[in-house]
Formats: sequence, C-alpha cells, structure tokens
Amino acid sequence: MAEHRQETGAAGVEGRAVGEPLPTRIGQAVILHRGGDREEARNRLARLWEEAGEDGDPFHRCAIAHYLAGTQDDPAAGLEWDRRALAAAKAPAGDRAAVRALLPSLHLSLAAAHAGLGDLAAARHELERARGAVRGLPDDEYGAGVRAAIGDLARWLADAAGPSAQSP
Repeated sequence: MAEHRQETGAAGVEGRAVGEPLPTRIGQAVILHRGGDREEARNRLARLWEEAGEDGDPFHRCAIAHYLAGTQDDPAAGLEWDRRALAAAKAPAGDRAAVRALLPSLHLSLAAAHAGLGDLAAARHELERARGAVRGLPDDEYGAGVRAAIGDLARWLADAAGPSAQSP
C-alpha cells in the first residue's frame, strides 16, 4: 500500500496527498459522497476547486463544479455550481472532445436543479439543450444512462405540468 503524507500544496491547500493527480482526488471525493459523507466530499471538492483555479483545466473545473453541485444542501447553491460547471465546459481551452461529452449531463443537471426549485420553464429549456447535446454521445453505458435520465426527467416534467400539457 502506498504511503501518503499530508502537506500544504503550492496553492496552500491542506490535506493533499503527495503524488495524487487532481483527477484521482476528484474521484476520491466523489466516492466519499456516494458513500454518504456529503460534508467531507463537499469540503474536499471546494479545496480542489480553489486549487484548480480560474486558469485550471476546463475538464477538471467542470467535473469539480458538477460534483460540488450534488453535495450542496441548498438547491439554489446546487444550481449555482451547475452553472459554474457549464461555464467551465464552455471555456476555450482543454480537451474539447472530453468536455463535449459532458454537455448532455450538465444540461440535464441544470434541468433537474431548475425543476427542484420549481422553475419548470427553465427546466424544460435545459432539458431540450440536453436532448440536443445527447445526439453526440455514443451508444455506450454512459450515453444510455444519460438518455434514460433525460426520459425520466421529461416524464416528471410532463406529470408536473398536468394532463392538459401532455402530448397524446
């Protein structure tokens, strides 16, 4: 087992495991969140956001913000992090193909956040953007999962609108 020592990194971030690349540390925070430690995940992701900085890799910034959105207790704060994730995805630098693959999920997250806040019009708008972006995804497990989630949210929005708004 690799030995990890804690240090204060160049950006002044405590708790950084020496030698761990940023994507690994993002993944570790996500595992914490999925394991139920929302607060620690949020704290780690916030430190990673600061470490990445405004000029950081857009893919990393996008991933950090996307996962930070899911750790928020306040739905409005989650929406703000979803917006930051999309803004990072639209940055001109970085691996554009990797970031493009995230766009359907980012728009879907924004749609869900708007729906959760009761803004169904904004939710439908973002859902349409997700539908448009999903066309570029391959027919793999990720693409199928995003497509299924789009369908689930579309049904939820149709139910929330009531019978008169549903199409035959």
